[in-house]
Amino acid sequence: MSDIKSLFATRLYHAPLSEQGAIDPAELENSCLVIADDDEAGQDWCEEHGYPGYTSYASLTDLPWRFPIFADLVKVLDAHVAAFAKDLEFDLGDKGLKLEDIWINILPPGGIHTSHIHPHSVISGTTYVAMPEGASALKLEDPRLPMMMAAPTRVTGARDELCPFIYIKPAVGDVLLWESWLRHEVPMNMAEEEERISVSFNYSWG
Repeated sequence: MSDIKSLFATRLYHAPLSEQGAIDPAELENSCLVIADDDEAGQDWCEEHGYPGYTSYASLTDLPWRFPIFADLVKVLDAHVAAFAKDLEFDLGDKGLKLEDIWINILPPGGIHTSHIHPHSVISGTTYVAMPEGASALKLEDPRLPMMMAAPTRVTGARDELCPFIYIKPAVGDVLLWESWLRHEVPMNMAEEEERISVSFNYSWG
């Protein structure tokens, strides 16, 4: 009798942020906008590197210290990451997963964030602050893709675990978590006028 099973799973965690604690979405959005407006170093970095919109990734490392809502957010994210690590059945020994960095992303209409991974981290993720109509989804790439060589394309409607790319359309207040080696990108923001706002983060082991 035939036995066909799935091997080497790639896990994706998708949950409302509120499952692990309440965060005021309006306060979080306002804090992101205020920080972006004040962060001249970040604005300069984005201009110099051709980054569309704004990110605090290269300029600010202390968001939880600057605004209390980010400190509250980290506590909630810690709980989500712990739940994901349990699902992944990580053997962390006497160490734990801890926040390595957290940053703001503001993507204007027409903006993209090209395909990338997060080296040196264990868990990466994003929580979504503003997702206007037409805002881009998160595109995830099968990590085996470079080794598929002559594999045929998949039929329309193929199961998610068989597709080379998956598009996840989160809602405001959602959190997505994945292992940091998983390649991902943000396709073009097709919203007509409004910005797509998110907060991304990395967790390391140690």
